[in-house]
Amino acid sequence: MDIFFDLLSPSFWFAAFIIAAVGGFVKGVVGFAMPLVLISGLSSFLDPELALAGLILPTLVTNVPQALRQGFCAAWISAKRFGVYLIVGCFVLILSAQLVQLLPISILLTIISAVVILFVSVQLAGWRLTLVCQRVDVEVGFGILAGFMGGIAGVWGLPTVIYLTALGTEKTEHMRIQGVVYGLGAVALFFAHIGSGVLRIETVPLSIALIFPALFGQWVGTKVLDSIDQATFKRVTLLVLLVAALNLLRRAIFF
Repeated sequence: MDIFFDLLSPSFWFAAFIIAAVGGFVKGVVGFAMPLVLISGLSSFLDPELALAGLILPTLVTNVPQALRQGFCAAWISAKRFGVYLIVGCFVLILSAQLVQLLPISILLTIISAVVILFVSVQLAGWRLTLVCQRVDVEVGFGILAGFMGGIAGVWGLPTVIYLTALGTEKTEHMRIQGVVYGLGAVALFFAHIGSGVLRIETVPLSIALIFPALFGQWVGTKVLDSIDQATFKRVTLLVLLVAALNLLRRAIFF
């Protein structure tokens, strides 16, 4: 562990804590995007593989209160309702996590940033996907996309949000299902990257250290949630995501 701590100066730790707090804040307000904020921000001054390791434990821990806000029974009902999505997503996530050691980092970052930029652009343009009911084939497709993105970069929120929004999921359930999906996905991500070698004795300290600022940011975000206009803030959040994605693309090009 001492070897790892020697790698980062106090200014780096400060920047990492601020990024984690901002990611937690965004998650507290809209329920997602913390991994994207973390991977984008941390990879600006850290190796992307180390940034990926850093987001794993904060992502896991912050999803517990989100998933269980209405109690375990409600979370279990949501898990059963979206069981196909969860199973497919977790399976693909475990497989795609192994690609981190095989694909160039620039390619991984380009894939993530391209998907995010596309999503944000169509959302800001006013386009909305609408599904009248759950369909297994559609759920499998979104599960594959979410699992792939989750495995290579810990970012699986966007396909989940698109899918839940397209189904017209009620706000409270929307937030709870996100917590359940991301929480179970984070467990799979944890074990997948122990196997891939991303999460190891040298990288775990960063991931542990970022838990606390992320939780603080999430707590502040949940307090702010009820006191602002949600539509306006979501639009601002989309702009933040766009900036984060452009930063990832910049990192990929000049890696």
